[in-house]
Amino acid sequence: MEKIKIALAGNPNVGKSTLFNQLTGMKQHVGNWPGKTVEKKEGSFKYKGNEFDVIDLPGNYSLTAYSVEEIVSRDYIVNENPDVIVNIVDAGNLERNLYLTVQMIELGANLVLALNMNKFADEKGFNIDTDKLSELLGIPVIKIEAVDKTGFNKLMKNVLEVSKSPNDVSGRIEYGHEISEHVEQLEEIINKNISTINAPSSWTALKLLEEDKEVVKKIEESQNGQKVLSEVKKIQKHLNDVFGDDVDTTVTDARYGFIAGLIQESVQKPKIDKVTRSDLIDRVVTNKYLGLPIFLFIMWLTFEITFTVGAPFQDLIDAGFSGLGGVISAYLGDGFLSSLLVDGVIGGVGGVAVFIPMIFLLFLMLSILEDSGYMARAAFVMDKVMHKLVGLHGKSFIPMILGFGCCVPGIMATRTLENEKDRFLTMLIVPFMSCSARLPVYALFVAAFFSAYQGWVLFSIYLLGIVVAILVASLFKKTLFKGMSSPFVMELPPYRRPTVKGALIHMWERGYLFIRKMGTVILAFSILIWILSSLPVGVEYASQGSITGHLGTVIAPVFAPLGFGDWQSSVALIFGFFAKEVVVSTFGSLYSVGDDGGALSAALQGTFTPLTAYGFMVFVLLYIPCLATFTAIRRETNSWKWPLFSAGFSLVIAWVAAFIIYHGGLLLGFG
Repeated sequence: MEKIKIALAGNPNVGKSTLFNQLTGMKQHVGNWPGKTVEKKEGSFKYKGNEFDVIDLPGNYSLTAYSVEEIVSRDYIVNENPDVIVNIVDAGNLERNLYLTVQMIELGANLVLALNMNKFADEKGFNIDTDKLSELLGIPVIKIEAVDKTGFNKLMKNVLEVSKSPNDVSGRIEYGHEISEHVEQLEEIINKNISTINAPSSWTALKLLEEDKEVVKKIEESQNGQKVLSEVKKIQKHLNDVFGDDVDTTVTDARYGFIAGLIQESVQKPKIDKVTRSDLIDRVVTNKYLGLPIFLFIMWLTFEITFTVGAPFQDLIDAGFSGLGGVISAYLGDGFLSSLLVDGVIGGVGGVAVFIPMIFLLFLMLSILEDSGYMARAAFVMDKVMHKLVGLHGKSFIPMILGFGCCVPGIMATRTLENEKDRFLTMLIVPFMSCSARLPVYALFVAAFFSAYQGWVLFSIYLLGIVVAILVASLFKKTLFKGMSSPFVMELPPYRRPTVKGALIHMWERGYLFIRKMGTVILAFSILIWILSSLPVGVEYASQGSITGHLGTVIAPVFAPLGFGDWQSSVALIFGFFAKEVVVSTFGSLYSVGDDGGALSAALQGTFTPLTAYGFMVFVLLYIPCLATFTAIRRETNSWKWPLFSAGFSLVIAWVAAFIIYHGGLLLGFG
């Protein structure tokens, strides 16, 4: 069976990930590119006796080395030499999308162009002649719809043909006689002096004239590299004198001129732009008066559905673990092994496992919002709020939204911010977003104390995280990070109907990480807590005389002014630094109730009041980020200063917020 390597390339929000999911289904895995913090998605599938390996390249607008994503994509195309690159473009935004296509043609990539979202292009009144476009580009051009596999067979037929008969159309693009002549001159010099560059010499020459930092660096490190760079400087000076502008601008203009010619020849546009369905929806959801209330309503509805639909499944899992614990206790009786399995393993892991349905539902809801195109609108709506209150733009809100799932990818997403001050500031406020790891803590306390208002209470916690993040950012922007944010254009992709398959894949990708953590980190800490709660030998399990009891007793006075100064809560918060889900398993172990959700709720009701329970949830929301987030901040800032600062100020903010809630509540008679 022949194996063919395909790379998917394209701008963000063109349906690249949707096509990847359609092709590979569940046969995919996610990691990071070697030495980079950019997500790497790989998968495989079979078609007509051939096996295909697919890699989803990071979405970017060009192959010029301005960002890590662009470098990763370009290095993969140059060094890994995929058999075929399927370039997905938005049929309704050809001018912008084809710029990346042109750059891949310059690189000599073996391309198939897939026009996606043609229904939206038709809605705009565009009529695209794919045969003419294919003739002009010299590569196959296929109309597809990634959401429902329209055009899939035709696409794969062309991929197979191109894999066997590669097309190199790098000479199609004209930059004008002056530039083309000097590119050829520089090609000869490169071929004569450099033997360590994998890319075509014509492309290398062009990139040197454009002063691409990565290519210049590689030439500098090569033998005879300085000789080549010396010639580059002479040619650049000559071209600058001729055009009265730098070469980079001149080449960019030539590319867009080529694209304009393509569009003129192959696309018919309406004389007056039509109002599309996306335009009509945006008039409501991005309205300056309605946008924010709609966003808040959608977030509230998300949490209400998460609790309402997830509760019956949670009860089933709870009953299953309770039955398992009962069987083990009956079979082994009282003793060391029985206590380890029932109190330690089942009590710890089972106490967290019951919240799997809620976490998967939350990820499903967020996936639907993201795949539909609404999340980009949420960032757009928040742009004005962020600008006025904080001095950041809405692009900083995107990492914050990602933080609802997990703060680590939220921290990594700050790399899209060009301004370093904006990056560092956004990294410091992302941990205030309520990640999925905190959800089991909220679910436990909400079920025990606020069963009649579950959706509202959870919504208030998530909203509070956003408010605190904005207030902290506003303070830091005026003190630690003074300066203007760099401007940017907020991209609003067309609305799409999320596919069941795509939403389920996204839900599983994110939910699986939680299950894996449950089987590793949470299990390890559950056993550790059981050991510490059983020592010294002879002490009553999980009593104040155990090691955990002594540790909690020492720390408890710090939390006494907040209304939860018991030693069990103190121990739970300490272990919560390593993983927030461990807070729940710690309570399960320390109250000796195993995995019995009802017994754990009753135990908490004997310690907390609704007021102190809410204060505890707020403290969990705001205090020190988990170890994984702490490490991500260290890696992204390349410094220990910022993660330590994050840990310190968030702990202070959490303590002050819980103090205000507790004592304010007492004054208002909520004690």
